[in-house]
Parts: sequence; structure tokens; C-alpha cells
Amino acid sequence: MNWLSAPVPGWASATGILVVRVVIGLAFILHGLPKLQNATGWMNGMENAPPGFLQAISAIIEFAGGTLVLLGLFARIAAVLLALQMIAALALVHIPHGDPFVAMPGHSSAELACAYLAVSLLTAIVGPGAWSLDAMIFGVHEESELHAVPSRPPAAVVTPWAVTSP
Repeated sequence: MNWLSAPVPGWASATGILVVRVVIGLAFILHGLPKLQNATGWMNGMENAPPGFLQAISAIIEFAGGTLVLLGLFARIAAVLLALQMIAALALVHIPHGDPFVAMPGHSSAELACAYLAVSLLTAIVGPGAWSLDAMIFGVHEESELHAVPSRPPAAVVTPWAVTSP
């Protein structure tokens, strides 16, 4: 089997998911904390700013959602809320302002919101992994048939280049 496409051991995927969760969780916590300090007015400088209660909900989603993702507690639910938050950021700020995906230094871009959206969706789909509070409290679930690795390799592997026997 080709090492580039070989399945990874469970500990390796659990470690990778843990690293992603910690980094993205900390990023959302650090973005949400200053917003909580002025929860109902942090977007008031914006044209057509949302009402104060929506600004507070947004700040809470970033801080609490980041904390839950970092801990791996109700991580899928938190990740979906964070993904929706990033969609709102793109729809209310970046797209109306015509922000490019990557901008010149010092200018606004949609790059970070898109990256946060992608990682939040990944976390929502893949889940928090084996090293999470969700796994400790609710148990680790077996892989679905879609992701299960066959117990024995197929008789032949067909690639665009050749047919090989394992």
C-alpha cells in the first residue's frame, strides 16, 4: 500500500484533530473576548450595524463556541454556530465591502473568515476526536461504514496507471 494514501493510526488522527481544535478554539476565544467587553456595541461603528442584542449573541458565540471547541464539549454544535457566525461575517462585512480573499498588508480581507469557516465546517463534520470531553462523556463511536477501513485489502488495485496486486 502506498504510504501517501495509507490510513493513519487512530492516535495520529486523534492528535491532529486535537491540535486543530485547540488552535481554532483559542483563535475564536481571543477574537470573542474583546467583543464581550463591549458586547452590545462592538459593531456600532459599522454602517447598518445590527441591534445590540445580536452583537452580544455574536460575541458570545465566538467566545463560548471557541471554548467548547477547544474542550471538545458539544463541539459539533459549537462548530456549526461558529460556521454560521463566519457566514454572517462574510455576508455583513467582507462581501459588501468588496474585500478580496487576500489583501495587501494593513487592508481588510476575507481570508481569515474563510479559513475559520472551513475549519469550523471540518470540525462539525469530523467531530472533536477521541481526545475530547465529548468522547469522555458520551463515548467514542465506531467509524461508520463509509469511513471504515476494510479488514483485508482487495485482490487487485486499479489505478489510472496500472493494475497491481497487493
